[in-house]
Amino acid sequence: MNNDVIDAMIDGFKDFHHTYYEERPNFFDTLVEKGQNPKVMLIGCSDSRVTPTSLYGSEPGDIFVVRNVANLVPPAEQDGHLHGTSAAVDFAVSHLEVEHIIINGHSHCGGMKALLNGTEGKYVGPWVEIARDARSDVMREYADASPEEQARALEKASILVSLENLLTFDSVRRRVVRGELQLHGWYFDMEEGALLAYNVEKQKFDRLA
Repeated sequence: MNNDVIDAMIDGFKDFHHTYYEERPNFFDTLVEKGQNPKVMLIGCSDSRVTPTSLYGSEPGDIFVVRNVANLVPPAEQDGHLHGTSAAVDFAVSHLEVEHIIINGHSHCGGMKALLNGTEGKYVGPWVEIARDARSDVMREYADASPEEQARALEKASILVSLENLLTFDSVRRRVVRGELQLHGWYFDMEEGALLAYNVEKQKFDRLA
């Protein structure tokens, strides 16, 4: 077994330690003493190619991050089951009082490909079914499109599903209505190196950067 990747991670931690504990010795002291106070929650995909800190140049304490397969948010449910993403949403909104929630999708998403192709799986299959209505819409509206075009359309449409599901959480809806919380749908196009944002008025994704 090749341990080079583990060694590289350890070296990476050494660089992190040098930056935040040697060059900036008070940085984590402040975070420990005052606690975290992020203004942004980002719900992103677990895909190893889409790392929020790399994409947005953020530092520890800047963003409250949740990552799961296909950056999905389920509707609010209290059924006695375990809801990791839902717990994180409620914590970020009710306790951290974040001011923004970003659903951050991306191109070439394996989770959306699984949904599009009907891939079965004990965990992935049921999870991506959160966006099944988006799949139905895409297959109807893009019936004559290529599989690649359908996949890109589904990746974007699923972001809108998660934005809608966020509003099923009482804590989210209350703060949105009060103007204390903004919801954003972002899409990272890996080929173009482009960041798109959903424009509610135009009902389309526009380029941000």
